[in-house]
Amino acid sequence: MTIRTMTIDDYDQVWHLWSEIRGFGIRTLDDSREGVEKFLKRNPSTSVVAEEDGIVIGAILCGHDGRRGCMYHVCVAEKYRKHGIGHQMALAAMEALKAEGINKVSLIAFKSNTIGNKFWRKVGWTFREDLNYYDFTLNEENITRFIE
Repeated sequence: MTIRTMTIDDYDQVWHLWSEIRGFGIRTLDDSREGVEKFLKRNPSTSVVAEEDGIVIGAILCGHDGRRGCMYHVCVAEKYRKHGIGHQMALAAMEALKAEGINKVSLIAFKSNTIGNKFWRKVGWTFREDLNYYDFTLNEENITRFIE
C-alpha cells in the first residue's frame, strides 16, 4: 500500500470510491471532475490517496487558505478499514500542510458519521463544543447527494 499526492488523474477512481461509501455526500459541482481539478490546482501538494496494486483504496481532499488547513472527503474503502490507512493518510496530508507553513487543520464530520467521529477522537483530534458552524449557499446548483 502506498500513500501519495492526489492528482486529477486519480479522479475517476476517487469518485468511484466516494460513490461506494454509504452516507457519503457528493456535491454536484464541487465534487465534479472540474470542481476537484480546480481544488487540486489551488492545493497541488496537500491531497492524498492510498493505493494498492494500482487501485485507490482511500483518499483525502486537503487544502488551505494560507492560514488554516481543512480536510474534506476523508475515506477508506470498507474492506481496508481498521488497518491504519486513514491515520497514515491524515498524517501525510498534515505533513504536506506543515511543509507549506500551515499550523492548524480542521475538518467537519456529520454527526451521523459515527465511524468517522470515533476515528478522529481516537487519533487525537479535538472535538470543539465552543463554536457554531455556519455556511451559506452561493450556488443552488451545488446539491449534495448522499449515497445510500
